[in-house]
Amino acid sequence: MARRTKRIQGLTITTAEGRVTRFEYRDLQALTKNFSDKLGGGSFGSVFRGQLPNGGAAVAVKKLEGLRQGEKQFRAEVSTLGTIQHVNLIRLLGFCSEGGDRRLLVYEYMPNGSLDRQLFGATPPTLSWRARHHIAVGVAKGLAYLHDECRDRIIHCDVKPENILLDAGFAPKVADFGLAKLVGRDFSRVLTTMRGTVGYLAPEWIGGEAITAKADVFSYGMTLFEIVSGRRNVEHGKSEPDSSSSGAGDHAATATATTFFPLLAARRLVEAEGDVKALLDPELGGDANAEEVRRVCKVACWCIQDDVDARPTMAEVVKALEGLTDLEMPPVPRYLEVLAGRPMHQIQQTTSSRVFDSADVIRV
Repeated sequence: MARRTKRIQGLTITTAEGRVTRFEYRDLQALTKNFSDKLGGGSFGSVFRGQLPNGGAAVAVKKLEGLRQGEKQFRAEVSTLGTIQHVNLIRLLGFCSEGGDRRLLVYEYMPNGSLDRQLFGATPPTLSWRARHHIAVGVAKGLAYLHDECRDRIIHCDVKPENILLDAGFAPKVADFGLAKLVGRDFSRVLTTMRGTVGYLAPEWIGGEAITAKADVFSYGMTLFEIVSGRRNVEHGKSEPDSSSSGAGDHAATATATTFFPLLAARRLVEAEGDVKALLDPELGGDANAEEVRRVCKVACWCIQDDVDARPTMAEVVKALEGLTDLEMPPVPRYLEVLAGRPMHQIQQTTSSRVFDSADVIRV
């Protein structure tokens, strides 16, 4: 394929139709002011804010770490990622690969940051229920595209609020999809980032079973619960609302034991007159469509079923969230019942204490 290299105000790029732009490392240093404005970090490296020259758009530059691939394979994978475009997937704009250890990816910049900062930040702007429902549907659509519409199916393997970015209008875009392949499928690096919270890992990760797209469905379900409650699924000090409570303002009612939120939500659903709005983030003041809240909680419960086959596909999730299909009442997942009688610190250790090694690989 014919390529053309040009120099624009100190920025060197190589263009090729239908492909991402190749940047030189020195130019990414300049764009990011020597990587001085760090936006965050994750399982694959750190991300820095940059600015294209001549008043160009802001970009996010990720410095990749722990890559094991050769140059040819790396460029092939990046080229594939560059062809993936969906309104709910972060867009890859370019890359840099120099000397084997200088590998960076350039993405569009999302001004409202990641979902976890909006939900769990110290003083976050409150996302309305309408915004949260829009985010939930958008993320589902993005994952459905990765699972069913890409030429090569992509399993994200790390779905969580940190990997959901929000644009200027708070529309969601899933980030870090496909990166597991760039680090040589060393998923132990992905999994160890879950420490400190119960996390989003499907039971099959722990059991050593084959990993399929349904692992993403499970992680998505865990994320849905957090979108509803506005808190991490396991958070010290949060108590189970009294089952006799009827208003959203009773969310903080005290009880004798701290409860794992997904279990609380599952129990509320099966109660004959369970008030699902009591599960809402108290910051919303009960301002939400009760039927939508119930639907979201039902979808989340189906997504985290122990049985992989019982979980819906992401395409089915989209239809359910949009009210195009109706779901039966989901059973309470067995493992949640097991956790019910355990102290909170043991629940946290359930998904954070296992040591993963090189044998823990994905099988698609």
